Amino acid sequence: MTDAPTARLFIAVDPPKGIREELAAWARGAVRGLGPRGSGGKTSVVRVLNPELLHVTLCFLGNRSVEEIAAIEEPLQECAMPVGELSIGAPLWLPPRRPRALAVEVRDDARGGLAALHGALTQALAWTCGYAAERRRFRAHVTLARMREGPRGPAGARVLPPTPALSFTPASIVLYRSWLAPAGASYEALVTRTLVP
Repeated sequence: MTDAPTARLFIAVDPPKGIREELAAWARGAVRGLGPRGSGGKTSVVRVLNPELLHVTLCFLGNRSVEEIAAIEEPLQECAMPVGELSIGAPLWLPPRRPRALAVEVRDDARGGLAALHGALTQALAWTCGYAAERRRFRAHVTLARMREGPRGPAGARVLPPTPALSFTPASIVLYRSWLAPAGASYEALVTRTLVP
């Protein structure tokens, strides 16, 4: 008997291409010179992500049966509410104590549209496919770089430059499939729904 095929899934909104490129450029500058102890800073312990991979995760579904993908389409359509203008906030090492990623916070619009979208999705997915949201508070962010194997102390202690003053309004919500590989993950958009009023 074989196991049913699974897919590693998450739901996100994407910044526009120009914003993603500016964030990636900022990250390259922010981590320049970071290296493991004793290397003289020649080998970076941080891998900056390609701009096309940058997104704001709303719900990480993890490994799910491929058969569930069709069922997830309905909550995406039902919850596709408009989100106002989001702005890029402070840089973050995540998690703070033992950093494995460099990110920037994403600040919600004045009416909390992104938080409302996250809440609606969480409830709809719980009903549709038994999704259990993380216990920690939703903290919108864009991950820009990931730590390579090696010492983690120097990166977490580094003071980061201010982030660029950027803002954007998400146009759509996307169900992604994540493909893991030694060189890093790649993402396949499976379902896209426009965020309409």
